[in-house]
Amino acid sequence: MMQTGIFTGYFPYELKTTAEVIRAHNFNTVQLDLHFKDIDVSDGQMTPEKCRTIRDTFRDHHLPVSCISGYTNIVHPDLAIRAQRLARLKELIAHAQYLGSPYVISETGTFDTESDWVHHPKNKTEEGWDDCRAVIAELAQFAYDNGAVFLLETYVNNVVGSVEETLRMFAEVDHPGLGLLMDPTNYFEAHNMDKMDQTLNYVFDALSDKIKIGHAKDVKLSGDDKSEKHSDIGDDTAAESHTFRGVGEIELPAPGLGSLNYDLYFQRLVKKHPNIPMIIEHLDELDVPRAKAFIDGKMRQNGC
Repeated sequence: MMQTGIFTGYFPYELKTTAEVIRAHNFNTVQLDLHFKDIDVSDGQMTPEKCRTIRDTFRDHHLPVSCISGYTNIVHPDLAIRAQRLARLKELIAHAQYLGSPYVISETGTFDTESDWVHHPKNKTEEGWDDCRAVIAELAQFAYDNGAVFLLETYVNNVVGSVEETLRMFAEVDHPGLGLLMDPTNYFEAHNMDKMDQTLNYVFDALSDKIKIGHAKDVKLSGDDKSEKHSDIGDDTAAESHTFRGVGEIELPAPGLGSLNYDLYFQRLVKKHPNIPMIIEHLDELDVPRAKAFIDGKMRQNGC
């Protein structure tokens, strides 16, 4: 059966408390965000010993680490900023072997200077593609050399934002150090929201063999609010990747609060990935019981 997990970053506590609270919700795996109030694993402060402490704490609470968050803008147009971000991502990749999972995840970035999620014209040029491909190829090789796998998370406004672009990237970077994080909501724009099932089937027909981890959030049209949307999750230090809720025509709320056909999503996913971790996101701590009950219910209904 598929496992139900959650990002640790939605629980801004000390390490042990975070594990205790997540386990109390009856999750059985986590996606690891490396920011706890009592252990410093910020840039340059990671060590194998600290990583083993984190890994073993979650293991002691029956919460094996399924994957690790490395979200950053890997093609930031300021090359000095890009170098800093990639150095941090590589630090995470190099320590993945001590954290309990080989999988380190990031989206593919944008050439916008102000936001990691808005479209920039260069994202859809051959120059931008070549730049992004070179970075991804470097990360895939670095991951492979360190016993890890770099997972792409496709997002419509980033350089790799469509099924076709995802297939192209995997064709051009055909490497054992590269895999795919499956989040079908990231393939939706206003033009295909009324083609929900057709789009989901297309995604899975094309990409099923690349998938390593699944995400659970939702998608809906944003109405009049076309701004970049963020949510207050009760933690002033939270990463923007956890507060982000969509931009432009699309809103990305918690699972069960949008239009995603979860029955079809799980039916397609479970065919080739019957034991895949399904990581809940885009919510605050108060909404965790509802979101988990929704996901568990959909898994039960669909024999997952």
